[in-house]
Amino acid sequence: MGLKAALSKPFAAHVVRKLDKWRSDGVAAQEAVFQHLVQTGKGTQFGAEHFFDRIHTYSDFRKNVPLRTYEDFEPYVERIMQGEKDVLWKGRPLYWSKTSGTTSGVKYIPISKESIHNHLDSARNALLCYVHETGNTGFIDGKMIFLQGSPTLSKQGGIDTGRLSGIVAHHVPGYLQRNRMPSFATNCMEDWEEKVSAVVKETLPQPMSLISGIPSWVQMYFERLIEVSGKANVGEVFPDFSLFVYGGVNFDPYRSIFDRLIGRPVDTIETYPASEGFIAFQDSQKEDGLLLTAKAGIFYEFVPADEIGKTNPTRLSLSEVELGVNYAIVLNTNAGLWGYVIGDTVRFVSKDPYRLKVTGRTKHFISAFGEHVIGEEVDRAMRKVQEQFGGRVREFHVAPQVTPEEGNLPFHEWLVEFEQLPQDLDAFSAALDREMVDQNIYYKDLIDGNILRPLKLSLIQQEGFVQMMKSRGKLGGQNKVPRLANDRSVADVLLQWAKS
Repeated sequence: MGLKAALSKPFAAHVVRKLDKWRSDGVAAQEAVFQHLVQTGKGTQFGAEHFFDRIHTYSDFRKNVPLRTYEDFEPYVERIMQGEKDVLWKGRPLYWSKTSGTTSGVKYIPISKESIHNHLDSARNALLCYVHETGNTGFIDGKMIFLQGSPTLSKQGGIDTGRLSGIVAHHVPGYLQRNRMPSFATNCMEDWEEKVSAVVKETLPQPMSLISGIPSWVQMYFERLIEVSGKANVGEVFPDFSLFVYGGVNFDPYRSIFDRLIGRPVDTIETYPASEGFIAFQDSQKEDGLLLTAKAGIFYEFVPADEIGKTNPTRLSLSEVELGVNYAIVLNTNAGLWGYVIGDTVRFVSKDPYRLKVTGRTKHFISAFGEHVIGEEVDRAMRKVQEQFGGRVREFHVAPQVTPEEGNLPFHEWLVEFEQLPQDLDAFSAALDREMVDQNIYYKDLIDGNILRPLKLSLIQQEGFVQMMKSRGKLGGQNKVPRLANDRSVADVLLQWAKS
């Protein structure tokens, strides 16, 4: 065991003790964060406009601060870019995190001197919780790779600007720099396909122990590794590989493919980072769900998902949430986001401590006929049917077809790229529809009432999803394939790569 691995155990124990102080009482932690944010916000232009000096309770806050999307924040962003100070938070942002998101155009999310620690510490704490619980430290002495966006920064309004993963790359602690891959030059490559090839070349001779990234792009890296090395699987390429860290999407649909690509079990850690803040991370290999970062500079609000879009939706603090309810998550942060609707939906699975699961996106759903199908439901259905009928699904997307050929009923179209087809595709499709009927009562009523016909499975060619993302300028990095949509904007592009 190397020195870093040996020191990691007492350090992990120290960090977990600090976490336990707020993990055992998330509501009290949130109250402390709330008071700090409001007190600091009083000295900002936003605070003056929204009468922060009159805010003493969360009830006062709800009255004074409306919910906002990014588009509502753009005027404040413009003022900061023009050089104004103390607009949303004291001073000026340390960075702009530039993101195209999955629901709108380019966004510039402020990261302050205070909020950068949330991004860094939460990622570190996820690893340290793993070390403390399992005692496994072998990955610390090996090489680690974080498949991410370019760390190259530009300037917007005099403020350093880049992708979140690229910004964070500038803050990797010195004691990890020798372990970290790929090289800075490779990390700066913008063309994703060229970058993957370069990463493969650099990492092949190295004792890789930890690999991290969005599953769809890590999958491409794994496949290229096997192709270039001539080995049977990644486990043979990297005998020391023991820990996979991921975030951004539900891993369940990818699990069977990763089991095959790796060739042996490895532990996994799920994280929930966003440009707006590091919201949650897996703190236990034994417990379900992700630990909400209740004391990390973010005060959370929760809106019942079916009320998003209403004029006056219900807004709840952490103390008011219930288990099993689908909520849209709202952030108030020490970077100056106030009443910010991030666009994600979550469901709590525990309140002691507060742990949640990400269930989808507020704008990624299908309700063309009133069914309100969400990402969690389609992911679960696909996972169950794969377990039952076999086949390996590489990627899929679901969209409504509201204008079918004359005389036919409308339907949900599942556009699926298989790595390996199931033996009976018709049975697979029928079972998928049954799963959706069992999960979603509104979908069941539409099927039973002959408003919709059972879903249609459309096969997409190998690499079809990659080509679709490439055609949209969203290949690699932090970009994610939208699991479902309420329109045909993704589906009709994908059909260019449909199998005949």
